[in-house]
Amino acid sequence: MRLNICRLALPALVISALLLPAAASATSTPAQVQASVSNGVGFLKSLQESDGGFGTDWVLGALAAADTPAVSVLPSGGSTNARSYERELLGDTATWPGESEPSVTTFEQAALNSYAAGIDPARVSKTQNLIAQVVSHYQPTSPGYYGSPSAFSGTVFGLLALAETKTTKGAERLPAVLLEKSIGVLKANQHNDGGWTYERAEGNPTKLAAAAEPDETGAAIAALCSAGVPTTDPSVVKALSYLKSDLVAATGAFEAPFGANTDSNAWAVQGLNACGINPQGSEFTSSDGKTPVDFLISQQLAGGGFVYEAGEGEANEYSSQDAVRALAGAGFTARPPKPKGASQWVAESGFQSGVDSPLALIINNGTATLQVCSVSVSASGAETTLAAVLQAAESSSSPSGCVTSFEPASGSKAITQIDGSPSPAAASWHISLDGGKEKAAKRSSKIKLGDTIYLRES
Repeated sequence: MRLNICRLALPALVISALLLPAAASATSTPAQVQASVSNGVGFLKSLQESDGGFGTDWVLGALAAADTPAVSVLPSGGSTNARSYERELLGDTATWPGESEPSVTTFEQAALNSYAAGIDPARVSKTQNLIAQVVSHYQPTSPGYYGSPSAFSGTVFGLLALAETKTTKGAERLPAVLLEKSIGVLKANQHNDGGWTYERAEGNPTKLAAAAEPDETGAAIAALCSAGVPTTDPSVVKALSYLKSDLVAATGAFEAPFGANTDSNAWAVQGLNACGINPQGSEFTSSDGKTPVDFLISQQLAGGGFVYEAGEGEANEYSSQDAVRALAGAGFTARPPKPKGASQWVAESGFQSGVDSPLALIINNGTATLQVCSVSVSASGAETTLAAVLQAAESSSSPSGCVTSFEPASGSKAITQIDGSPSPAAASWHISLDGGKEKAAKRSSKIKLGDTIYLRES
């Protein structure tokens, strides 16, 4: 694997999916799948470290998919649960991620996993907003890409993170117009055979003609479906055809360039899950009556863990969390289950005077170009204003140049111009916060910690 990397809990999704017609009776039964997931969760819990963390925080998504709240998972004799550990780790921006120039996938992974743990990714702490961190890697010169365009996974997981990590109330926090930019990028990078790889292929006939890989294809279709692309869309149809052609008859595995393995297979299944497609339906049952689910279960050891490749004698934590999440019916994250005796979500509230807090800002003036950036605001109280955000963006943003000017320069009335638009100035700007209903954008519009701000000129 190149990257250290759903919607419903196990019983509803797995049972309903596996009761659909399949081509052969050899496919795993719902009871077998549930037993496999349960044993896998037991194995993952056994790996929890004394401080409450795991070797990879992708375990949090596997737990959520299997209807196991992270807040309820504690190490033997320990006092810090998995959610508290994750929040403390990610929330301390002085020590995490601990790299001078972390890649965008670091923040995308953290957003997906904190969401599964029941942590609002935009409000991890007063200084940590993972949505703003992802947005800060938007590429204005290559619209729709996140991070270096050559590292295509950054864009795939950027779309996944922004589309999947909805608000605590279940609403889309990012505007569709932004997600559509990355949808277009994914379609432009689809290989001739219908799949994707980790490299950018757009505009390169040689790379577009190269063989795709099942794992990145699973991630790509999960991103597309999560962003609202229907399974009838030609890009998804073509990808499903590729995956079907990649099925190994004898085992039900998806063949990968480096050999059939648990992780690649799980990623492909997660893509099918995210698109609502039964991985044990007739389309994905081989001529020998085997399915990708059969293959995953065959990779499980007696202790509940999963091996990376068939024949290995020791379970692999990364392969195990991948397999559990896939078998539990999830994509690359899952909405956290409601725990007993604790809140489903935790989120920081309120700015703190003198503390810089990042916000995601998207500006749409009706042209093909969007201004997308992260802006740090130092508020004097628990809330701030739109004027203060725009003023901060004038001074500094990431990417730079997000806001060069806005009008009026003072007062509390309607915003009449941003970056010279419209001309002449007019009160035609609207604001939406965290995907909420649009209202007239005013200098005095209230902004709260972690709000995703969308400004649209009508």
